[in-house]
Amino acid sequence: MNITRNLILLSSLWCSVSALATGFEGLQSDAVSRGAYIFDIGGCASCHTNKQPLGGGVELVTPLGTFISSNISSHQQFGIGGWTNAQFIKAMREGVSPDGEHYYPAFPYTSYANMPKQDLLDLKAYLDAQEPVAEATLPHGLTFPFNQRALLGVWKLFNTGDQWISDPSQSATWNRGSYLANGPSHCTQCHTPRNFLGGLQLKKGMVGNEQGPDGEKVPPLVDANQLGFGGWSQDDIAFALEVGMTPDGDFLGGSMSHVLENTTGKMTPDDIKALSEYLYSLNNP
Repeated sequence: MNITRNLILLSSLWCSVSALATGFEGLQSDAVSRGAYIFDIGGCASCHTNKQPLGGGVELVTPLGTFISSNISSHQQFGIGGWTNAQFIKAMREGVSPDGEHYYPAFPYTSYANMPKQDLLDLKAYLDAQEPVAEATLPHGLTFPFNQRALLGVWKLFNTGDQWISDPSQSATWNRGSYLANGPSHCTQCHTPRNFLGGLQLKKGMVGNEQGPDGEKVPPLVDANQLGFGGWSQDDIAFALEVGMTPDGDFLGGSMSHVLENTTGKMTPDDIKALSEYLYSLNNP
């Protein structure tokens, strides 16, 4: 009798544990799937894939010197596979490594700081699920005094803007577009001018950047004179973000080709609509 009852209890316990394990695996799978989309709208592949996916090694030439992107694969030694969730969130939001070192703002943590915790956890789940890359990150090639990493703590005091918040007076679609532009998709990072220390001049808005990455002149997304981009319709903006064609039949080039390939070209129709609605509103208040 007791043996039979114990067998029944053990069987029930096993079923419960099995159900919990299956449920956990399902949750993990969902997190990885969500993280894959966050990876895309963040354009992570553009900066962190050179020879191998997520292995880093992409050079970013700026007036301050040359930055080299890091390995963000799941490798325990060379990547971020050994990081805890808390360490990952601190890096993404505060620009601080697990060792306590400050990251340079070429890594756009000032935009990622606007991302909610769950989005960051989902992104970490996706990155952890990818193949590890045994490739060490090369050092940056920066001029003095910008090669003094310790000074970044002071830099952050003067060059970190207010955190993004939704605008209750705007629609949910507009707010989603604003979040994308100021958060994971970090449009502000390239289209906003920077000061002599590399900080974003956020009060000027996305009026373009004469000294963009690799010496590229980055065009404005906010056109006070209603010329060029300011004369585009919302459908024009959406079409350009999706396929890269401008209203006059030309195609977006330069670094935007990477954005089209790895970011906006992978957005859902709803997110394309949201981003275009937000950008259109900046030129047509």
